[in-house]
Amino acid sequence: MRLQCGQRQLDLSEPRIMGILNVTPDSFSDGGLFVRPEQALRHVEQMIADGAAIIDVGGESTRPGAEPVATAEELQRVIPVIEAIAREFDVAISVDTSSAAVMRESAAAGAHIINDVRSLRREGALAAAVASRLPVCLMHMVGEPTNMQNNPHYDDVVSDVADFLQQRADECEQAGMSKDRILIDPGFGFAKTYEHNYQLLNQLEKITALGYPLLTGLSRKRMIAAAIGGHSSPEDRDVGSAAAALLCVLKGARIIRVHNVKATADAVSVLQATLGEGNE
Repeated sequence: MRLQCGQRQLDLSEPRIMGILNVTPDSFSDGGLFVRPEQALRHVEQMIADGAAIIDVGGESTRPGAEPVATAEELQRVIPVIEAIAREFDVAISVDTSSAAVMRESAAAGAHIINDVRSLRREGALAAAVASRLPVCLMHMVGEPTNMQNNPHYDDVVSDVADFLQQRADECEQAGMSKDRILIDPGFGFAKTYEHNYQLLNQLEKITALGYPLLTGLSRKRMIAAAIGGHSSPEDRDVGSAAAALLCVLKGARIIRVHNVKATADAVSVLQATLGEGNE
């Protein structure tokens, strides 16, 4: 399975690690740590050395309660970093954005993938994504980060998420996007309770069955903190995050979006060695 990312091909026959680079002052885990380009590039270099095949650059926090960022500010945060990564490193670059303008400028700056938590529902986003000819990850979320955790309800969270993602994928294809450019993400932690998140994880193969490459992001989220005892720093959740990543891989995920690349890559390597030995 290969994903055409502009002039670059990404081999998804094996799971790939997507390293998170938040160039924001207010992200829940690493806000403010990488806002300066030199800090960001050092972190990118380390993530690549640790096993990241993709770097996901985000300039707008989407943690619960986060306020939207003006487009001009988001552009100022992400474009210089994308340009620098494209210039300095041989790695796939993803831009985590919902803004049509940021999608266009990021594609021109060297991004290879668009990762949109709002599934191209902001004004102009679908047209911009189609025109970019880049792969797009569609994620499930109800509402906005400011209100998404206000008593989320589903009749059946797994079926509802699957239906939403299929509908958005259909709409993208109708707008001119080829099916082989679409990835999907069930949106762990976005408009979901603890129970919703773990129901999704338990039945994740039903999302994989839609037939699109699956991206999952559970790294350091509250669902991990709650499972391991509640109060913990984001870094204390890395072992739990790596365990969740392995479950996602076993259920068909092709891209795992994480903060701690090395811990995840090591865990996935052990899983692959085990499954490889078992299949000989």
